[in-house]
Amino acid sequence: MKMRTVIKIGTSTLTHATGRLNIRRVEELCKVLSDVKNAGHEVILVSSGAIGMGVGKLNLSSRPSDMPTKQAAAAVGQCELMYVYDKLFQEHNHTVAQILLTGEDLRDEDRHANFANTLNRLLQLGALPVINENDTVSTDEISVGDNDTLSALVAVSVKADLLIILTDIDGLYTADPRKDPSASLISVVEEITPEMLAGAGGGGTALSTGGMATKLTAAGLCMKAGTDMIIVNGEKPGLIYDVLEGKPAGTRFVGRKDR
Repeated sequence: MKMRTVIKIGTSTLTHATGRLNIRRVEELCKVLSDVKNAGHEVILVSSGAIGMGVGKLNLSSRPSDMPTKQAAAAVGQCELMYVYDKLFQEHNHTVAQILLTGEDLRDEDRHANFANTLNRLLQLGALPVINENDTVSTDEISVGDNDTLSALVAVSVKADLLIILTDIDGLYTADPRKDPSASLISVVEEITPEMLAGAGGGGTALSTGGMATKLTAAGLCMKAGTDMIIVNGEKPGLIYDVLEGKPAGTRFVGRKDR
């Protein structure tokens, strides 16, 4: 069955701890997504990594904390990111299209409609849209804030069948598996409980802005709209095949189909 799928990949999955691109992983991801498109599915990629890659390319010692340097790193890193995607997807005869968004593009009714129309037309034309927040111009007032939430807003906007979030962990656990060896993976979530939110913790890695808390926020948006969301380990891009074939993988948040 043909599916419209949004796939979000985080900075920690795209890059090494140095901020430099994880070439082997990104090459495998692009190969898998190209194959998924060849099978007839519609694919939208929401990709983090602009600031992280900019940090690496500018040889900064860490992710900047001030807005001008963040925006400068994003400007450098976004060029590198799209160059890599264009090159790798072109090897498999797929054309990419870049869309950079701010929160206002999704909150304003007219701009939101224009975005959705453009995205739908790109899919009709067979392109593979690559979406990121426009970190070069975004400020706290107009930003979405993280690409987990952005990917959920995109999925809801275009009535996607599924959102897959690729991250550096296998899914949602009963506790932090890095700290608690007895933690177990939760395979299916039908309701996000206060206990889950309380245990989600803070942000992600030194180069990223995400974490389990933002993924639960994204899941809530998708579930309310009737869209399933799945968290899987981005170290294994081949898991995307399992997800699309309905095999158990990661944590599936079940969308409410009564809406």
